[in-house]
This record gives sequence, C-alpha cells and structure tokens, in this order.
Amino acid sequence: MGERHLRAVRGDGDVPAARAAEPSAAEPSATAPGRRPGRNDAWDDLLERVGLGDQGAYEQLYDMAAGSVLGLAVRVVRDRDMAEDVAQEVLVEVWHRAARFRRDAGSARSWILTIAHRRAVDRVRSEQAHADRLKAHGALPESERAEQDTVVESMHHEWEAARVRAGLSLLTVRQREALELAYYRGFTHREVAQALDVPLGTAKARIRDGLIRLRDAWEEER
Repeated sequence: MGERHLRAVRGDGDVPAARAAEPSAAEPSATAPGRRPGRNDAWDDLLERVGLGDQGAYEQLYDMAAGSVLGLAVRVVRDRDMAEDVAQEVLVEVWHRAARFRRDAGSARSWILTIAHRRAVDRVRSEQAHADRLKAHGALPESERAEQDTVVESMHHEWEAARVRAGLSLLTVRQREALELAYYRGFTHREVAQALDVPLGTAKARIRDGLIRLRDAWEEER
C-alpha cells in the first residue's frame, strides 16, 4: 500500500518522527455498558490520546488507519500516486486536529475517513479545474480528457447527495455514520458493517432507518 511512502510523513517535522510505538501509561477507556468492544473503541481511545499529544498513540493510530485512508483515497481519485499524496495530507491533519475529536459526535474511524473523503474530493476538483484550464487552451490530450471526464462523472453522485447531507443532522449518530459511509464514500452494506464493526444486519437497519427518517422529514417540509 505504499507503506514506506506514507511513513515519510512522520519525518517532515510537523508530526512525530517515525519510531516504534511505545507503551503509554494511559490505558484505553473502558467500553461503555452495552457496547460491543471492537476496532472503533480502539480508534476512539487512540485518537483522544493523540489529541493530548501522545506520540505513541499517534504511531499506533497511524498503523491502524493508513490502509483505510489510502483505500478511500484510491476509490475517489482513481490514481494510486495521487491517493498516496492525499493519504499523507490526511494523516498529518489527523495529528494537528485530533484535539477537536469528540466521541459523542461519532466514531474516530468516521471522523478520520470524513477528513480523507474531503481531501480526496478537493484533490479531484483541483485536478479538474487544472484540466479545464488546459482544455480551454487546447493543451490537454484526448486521452487525458477522457480520463478526467470519467472522474468528473463519478463526482456528480457526490454533489447530487447534497440534499441528504443537509438532513443528516436529523439522524442519530449511528444512523448518520452509516449513511455517510454508504452515500458519500460509496461503501456497500458489507463495507459499512466492517467499518463500523457491527453485524451486517445492523448496518442495513441503520441505513434503512436513517433513510426513512430523512424521507419523513422531507415530506413534512412539503
């Protein structure tokens, strides 16, 4: 996954230098009653510790998150090298913004992947703007024009989902997380279940219930 390339981000002076993860005196917080322990709890605990400046926690979170961040970036930008650049930017941003994370507003995994998605979309739009400028001057080869058109077409689905985005505040945290993964990141039901560390049926139910709630809200507006 370009691990060496991604790890270079730790040596830029803005984030902790690369080194083996060190044990921390701070133990992960206890799992809330009734909540099944899993990857999300580990991500939440580590991100909170990163927000306190814990470099060892950052090393651990980096190793856990890098694959998911890169995978999402590849799906959006459709270019491996560009996706690795986006992943670097995301992992640096996670270090700088970790103190803003609040687990009562959503999981750390969703918080990090939201940053990754935004960065990837911004990169696609930037590349498209550059291509448009070249096309206006007749400087873009036909093969590159076709490739850019494909990327732009894929992004239309993101923009068409703006109405869903406006209604997400009406949902529960769990419903919102599931819908964001499904509609803004293109996850399948199974991928949503894996990302949220819940059974497949639970993931489907959260998406279904969230859509019903949005539909009811929109009907009330008419």
